[in-house]
Amino acid sequence: MNALKEFQDVARRNGFVDAEETDEGTVLWLRRPTTNAEDRLCIDSVTKSATVFWATIPWKINSKTVRTVYDLEKWLDSMPYKTKSGC
Repeated sequence: MNALKEFQDVARRNGFVDAEETDEGTVLWLRRPTTNAEDRLCIDSVTKSATVFWATIPWKINSKTVRTVYDLEKWLDSMPYKTKSGC
């Protein structure tokens, strides 16, 4: 359970805010506004993973799944458009 909180902490440090949680409480969705759309991040307690979804022009949906907090932090830090400020 500690890793899931750590996933949330990394997401929040990178501009994500809570969006919704499933009724079963196994999945937490977070969102982050961007210039053209909204990034989404899914933290899954069953698979102990995090998946980021983002759109690129011309509206292609991309995704990246990571299994460790370190990999999420490293990958978010490498994103070219850095939307930590929410814009």
